[in-house]
Amino acid sequence: GRRGVHCWIADESARKLNNNGRGAIADYLSLVIGGDQQSKKVTLNGVPHPSIKRSVNIITRYFEELQINSQDFLGTPKKCQKVLSMLPAKTIQEDLKDWVSSHHDSKTKWNQLKAAWSTYANKRKLKNYENNAIYEIVLQLCYPRLDVNVTKGLNHLLKSPFSVHPKTGRVCVPFLAQNVDSFDPFTVPTLKEVITEVDNWSGDPTVLDYAKTSLKSSIDMFKKFSRSCQTQRDNSDENKENKMTW
Repeated sequence: GRRGVHCWIADESARKLNNNGRGAIADYLSLVIGGDQQSKKVTLNGVPHPSIKRSVNIITRYFEELQINSQDFLGTPKKCQKVLSMLPAKTIQEDLKDWVSSHHDSKTKWNQLKAAWSTYANKRKLKNYENNAIYEIVLQLCYPRLDVNVTKGLNHLLKSPFSVHPKTGRVCVPFLAQNVDSFDPFTVPTLKEVITEVDNWSGDPTVLDYAKTSLKSSIDMFKKFSRSCQTQRDNSDENKENKMTW
């Protein structure tokens, strides 16, 4: 897509879910909720679920590099004000008026914000299930925002591998999750470029058209993935046949 990544679930039971089943899972996993007009999009009620704690632990490992060093998320007063709006209303916003316009770097400001919240929580003697404000900011900034309609809609075949995006003209290609940091969406070929590659081919004329293009590695990868899904299904069917029933 233009702004998001489509994650394909290979598990056979998940692939067979209907719209309601897919929607239920997407709703369960959704944390970032609300439109552009809503400042605070994550609210944790009570003790966070273990899966949320695991998410925060994962995000924490990358938070400084991505949010502080790469994006400088507290680099301007406007950015600081936006982060303050993610806190529960009428808590420490008034105490941090000078903090918004201070000239410290993002790392220093982030530590100051956490310290200010810790002081507030200790004074108010907030219990653990009430003390989720920093979690909520981290999750709003970094937790994947799920498109529930795309996730549950079986008619969203536009997002299928090797379909063509109607606005960018680029071909939807698969890539391995471990290569996400090195994947550049702007290097993905457009349909026009693929056609040109086929037309300009001067090698072996018996080669299949897809192998004449820059899509070859992506198609080979998807073939391998499809074969693994088929093997998984064959093994499942074989186990069912061999299972003794009474």
